[in-house]
Amino acid sequence: MAADWLDALVARLAAGTDTVLVTVARVQGSAPRGAGTTMLVDAAGQALTIGGGHLEWQAAAHARRRLAAADGGPEVIRYNLGARLGQCCGGVVWLLYETVPASALAAWQARRAQAAAGGLQRRLRHDAAASTWTPGSAGHGTRLDGGPEAWTLSQDVTVDRFPVWIFGAGHVARALVRQLQPLAAAITWIDSRDEAFADFATDGLDTRVSERPEDEVALAPPGSFFVVMTHSHTLDFALCEAIFRRRDFAYFGLIGSRSKRASFEHRLLDRGLARERLGELTCPIGIAGIVDKAPAAIALAVAAELYSIHNARQLLQQAGRPRLIDQPVRPVQPE
Repeated sequence: MAADWLDALVARLAAGTDTVLVTVARVQGSAPRGAGTTMLVDAAGQALTIGGGHLEWQAAAHARRRLAAADGGPEVIRYNLGARLGQCCGGVVWLLYETVPASALAAWQARRAQAAAGGLQRRLRHDAAASTWTPGSAGHGTRLDGGPEAWTLSQDVTVDRFPVWIFGAGHVARALVRQLQPLAAAITWIDSRDEAFADFATDGLDTRVSERPEDEVALAPPGSFFVVMTHSHTLDFALCEAIFRRRDFAYFGLIGSRSKRASFEHRLLDRGLARERLGELTCPIGIAGIVDKAPAAIALAVAAELYSIHNARQLLQQAGRPRLIDQPVRPVQPE
């Protein structure tokens, strides 16, 4: 399970806040979230979600009772969503509660780094005082074995962010960054203008001002998602040429109309690009069905397209068949 909760946990511990990890340990039947989903609860609030509804309300209330009682021992509680909580899902969910004291900050900073480097394995028995965390990933997801009195939990924790390289910092690019920030995107944002990011909160972003943005393309990791939306057609074309020199990207999108695509294709062929590679370019960009030309609407369509491709790649990798996803040209807003 991707560890979107690690940064939030470290931030809470750094603020001196004891926190309860609430983890979906097992699911039977229909449930709002799958095994491995984690929510953080402290005395003043919570972060992330295990699906909302009465289940989440009860889980948060129980976690705060644990904090108030200074009860740090892990426990698993079974919830029948239909009979006990009145949720229409109707399944059964087992939640694991484990309190993390603020004094454990240094250990969790190290674990966050280990998860980013290659994953973490969590192991916990019913009679243990706390989980053990070791580097690596067994690839088994999250499993809860045993019965109410004697159980064992195993969980793989990884940081699975997909690299998105955005060229241009205009209205659509800004809206796209805002759409992607809450998702599992590692955003590199590049523009040639000194003032491009002056009035934008760039925490958590890799922002770069470059006189030659096309030179940055070679620095992107394999499997990157390239989105080209600069203020200049000349720069857009230079970026297209640089991206087509690579063969290891997951997505290459260019903002523009079909006429812009046709013009660029003609010029790329004249520069020696093989015709069969033209299908690697997505232009226009964004999922079909959103025709609004407002920057926020275009950004929504593009973010949905990127995330759907990312999800498809994840499923293929989980099935042991990693490959790039070929994307058809999708009609949306012209320039």
